[in-house]
Amino acid sequence: MISEGGRGPARVQFFVGKGGVGKTTLAAATAQAAAHSGSRTLLVSLDQAHSLADVLGIGSARDLVSVADRLDVLELDTLALLEARFRSVSALLAAAGNHDHGAQLSALEPEELTGLPGVQDVLGLGEIVGFATGGRYDTVVVDCPPTADALRTLAAPAMTLDYIERVWPQHRRIIALVGTDPRLVMLVSLLEQVVSAVAEVRALLTNRPKTTVRLVTTPERVVLTETRRTLAAAALSDLRVDAILVNNLLPQFDSASEGDGPGVVWLTRRRALQQRVLAELTTSVGATVIRSVTRSVTEPVGLADLGGIARELYADDADAVAVLGKNPPAVRVGLESGAGVDSVYTMRMYLPLVNPSTLTLGRVEDDLVVGAEGVRRRIRLASVLRRCVVAAAELDGSDLVVRFTPDPQVWPV
Repeated sequence: MISEGGRGPARVQFFVGKGGVGKTTLAAATAQAAAHSGSRTLLVSLDQAHSLADVLGIGSARDLVSVADRLDVLELDTLALLEARFRSVSALLAAAGNHDHGAQLSALEPEELTGLPGVQDVLGLGEIVGFATGGRYDTVVVDCPPTADALRTLAAPAMTLDYIERVWPQHRRIIALVGTDPRLVMLVSLLEQVVSAVAEVRALLTNRPKTTVRLVTTPERVVLTETRRTLAAAALSDLRVDAILVNNLLPQFDSASEGDGPGVVWLTRRRALQQRVLAELTTSVGATVIRSVTRSVTEPVGLADLGGIARELYADDADAVAVLGKNPPAVRVGLESGAGVDSVYTMRMYLPLVNPSTLTLGRVEDDLVVGAEGVRRRIRLASVLRRCVVAAAELDGSDLVVRFTPDPQVWPV
């Protein structure tokens, strides 16, 4: 996935969190800081309830617009993108001739496809791939939909590829390509293009040195529970969360005294509660970087306000979009003990803050199926583990550890 200029893909950051201007504001502040430091930056919204234009104080960003030196903004309409792409597919199928095969597809209207799960999300991510690999930008900052929708969007490519392979495996599609029905050949050719495009999206999302997720949250106990679930779900989806951005912290007040009014007492107690939640979050997420932003007296709008937020967020970093923290492999395999048929192998998977009661494991041929927090991931086993059986599994800190022992029936002597 190399750009036309030979520079490789741009750095991509997906901002995920609760809906509202807070997440959008922090994404915009990060993009503004990146552009200010010299990076050619695109700030793009995948949230259909777009608010980028409002945060930036501009009229509209429905079309690509430059708002500052090296900073472009776009509110991407994925629904319109879906309808336009389907019209082009229908035209190609119609051009293949009047055959009965695929007639139902030609009869559909674009608006009828808007309910198909994952299609709209994948198309939007495909546009992000184009921006990241086209050579025009060094950085792409993506304002995602609210948390649940964002996780579904980012998981859509893997789900789409798995679904296509189950419904119409590649070896059957290849057989169809050598048939005599030109319409079916056209359909298979289009599907192969879709598979290739979705695979590019998946490759971008799992490019850990280049692509990260920044999770935006607030210092509230109920929200902390959601943050933990989101971290576990992101890990299962093979997405790298490089930072948690805690928004809306109250500023430091002097300790409340007996003569203070109820407003000062409330603010002081509220601040203390936020600090306890922040300390608990810091303890529980281990090495994940945490940055915080103080709540502003006025609603931040425009590049000047965003610059102030960026300086608070990234005061110690020359590059606001640099990947923060370490980059451990998502899955690690090793020999724990023994030799030959008496060996014990381990597969460690980074799975922070998962609720053990939601954890499930399954084996499907050469894949391990891991589920937690409402997300399921199918992991292709390393070659040595394919000749083994699962012996045990446990949570070890932030890792899921699965132990394997050789299957004597297939283990080489």
